[in-house]
Amino acid sequence: MPHATALDQATAVIEKAWGCPIEALESLAVRRPCDDPLLRSAMRIRSTLVITDNAVAVHQDRLHALTRPGCVPAFYDLERITNSAADLHVARTESHTSLQAISHVIEARDASATAERAPAVRLAQAAVARSAHMPRDPGQAPDQPAPSAAVGPSVAGPGPRR
Repeated sequence: MPHATALDQATAVIEKAWGCPIEALESLAVRRPCDDPLLRSAMRIRSTLVITDNAVAVHQDRLHALTRPGCVPAFYDLERITNSAADLHVARTESHTSLQAISHVIEARDASATAERAPAVRLAQAAVARSAHMPRDPGQAPDQPAPSAAVGPSVAGPGPRR
């Protein structure tokens, strides 16, 4: 059973993060790039992975051909083997870097989504807390709402400062 390539892993991660098949996401990234710039970034990184993934396959095939079982490499093949192994290592490192970049884009997307919700949630919690803990005037009926709390910085009195 062949193992998943970096391109397969990137595709799965992007599909999971955006909840759509990669074909739909590709068309969204091209048609409306301003709607989701992080999707466009992830898709661009994925497109570089297509090239890098092909390079990994080519270097692996070349290395397997030069080091096939039962074959003793000639002296002049040793440099080709070394170069192919180095090129394979570079291509795999580029693939790994692209995968990390995609994961950072997805983390940024998640962080921005929670950051957009955070102020509204904090304001709602503060409003509930203020209304629950506001002392009522002695003459105020229990079913009447409490007056809203003042919002903003408190002003210091004209007293002495040190």
